[in-house]
Amino acid sequence: MTYLEFILGNRRFLVFGVAAAALSGFGQTFFISLFGGQIRAGFDLSHGEFGALYSAATLVSGLSIVSAGRQMDRMDLRAFAALVTLGVAMGCLLMATAGTVWLVALAMFLLRLTGQGLMTHMAFTSMGRFFETGRGKAVSIAGMGMPLAEAALPPLAVAVTAAAGWRGTWALAAGFMLVVALPLLQGLLSGHGARKRWLHDRTGAEVGTDSAGPRQWRRGEVLRDPRFYLLLPAVLAAPLIVTALFFHQVHVAEAKGWELSWLAASFTAFAATHVVGLLVFGEVVDRAGARGMLPYFLLPMAGGLVVLATFADPWAAWPYMALMGLTMGGTGTVLGALWPELYGVAHLGAIRAVVQAAMVLSTAVSPVAAGVLLDQGWSVTVLALVLCAYIAVATALAVVALRLPVVRYPGSSTEV
Repeated sequence: MTYLEFILGNRRFLVFGVAAAALSGFGQTFFISLFGGQIRAGFDLSHGEFGALYSAATLVSGLSIVSAGRQMDRMDLRAFAALVTLGVAMGCLLMATAGTVWLVALAMFLLRLTGQGLMTHMAFTSMGRFFETGRGKAVSIAGMGMPLAEAALPPLAVAVTAAAGWRGTWALAAGFMLVVALPLLQGLLSGHGARKRWLHDRTGAEVGTDSAGPRQWRRGEVLRDPRFYLLLPAVLAAPLIVTALFFHQVHVAEAKGWELSWLAASFTAFAATHVVGLLVFGEVVDRAGARGMLPYFLLPMAGGLVVLATFADPWAAWPYMALMGLTMGGTGTVLGALWPELYGVAHLGAIRAVVQAAMVLSTAVSPVAAGVLLDQGWSVTVLALVLCAYIAVATALAVVALRLPVVRYPGSSTEV
């Protein structure tokens, strides 16, 4: 089945996935950071204090996702989508009206939890759960919402802020979530009852049994599975590395002798290959399976790191960014399809919540760790080569994980 045929046959639910992924942008770093200067000035915060506040909110939200994300297995998707959307709206409204730094911290927590965390979790979990044929395509199409938000929200936010101020922008964002996003997502889920019945018939998910269809792992079983921990380094590699390097992109440009505007322009290559990666890996995953792609999806990023470490000429910024973007596209697709392949779909929300929390925590820590290493005298070249070595080790561990026998542990059916 071609992409076009697949889209036409499932267009409403696929648009839901794209919309949910795009709406996560209100809680993503690239959006919140646009207001960093105004927030610091309004509450007399230093750069360090603002960074610490943001990191604390991110870390707490990451821990909260473990519990909040599993509710997707227990609630109707329509109700879950409504609550998450209301959470983003509340975070936006609180940011618009906050009178103390503690309310700003609470707003950041809500935006990171419901926006960056649960919106993304909902988009990819729903695609992985309710598609069996064409799962790779479904995940890749939903992933298009991320670059869409990255391209549209920053310039829109700058324009609106110039007209309405930063608080007015957040107030309008809250209104958009309530007036546009909430009814849109609910409308796109029209007919979801038939999809739920299909899932129940195939997995027994609604009643928590494994009698129908393939084995459905519970989260407690997954956390006892050694394969899960061997896979985690590869799962976390791309977001960890991209966050670490992009957070310190000013230093990268200075170390390489590149104009910052030139490096910023090369993000065009990153965005373009991100989309290409989503489409290409989506097709390949449907043919070879997510497990078949695990040894390969990080290779473009490794190549990009070698380019960064080896070349100082300005032209190198473009292939470096292009290769990084290709793996980022592949990451969303491969990992979105991996967990359903390995562990089934009945408890996918609880399983993916653990993974999402690990990703949030890793991206909160990696910029700090990279900054400490750079402060201690590490060059960008050395840092890039170390990250490349990390990819090699992570890929080897993933290959080992997929060759291990599947073991069911006594008493592992109890949920955690």
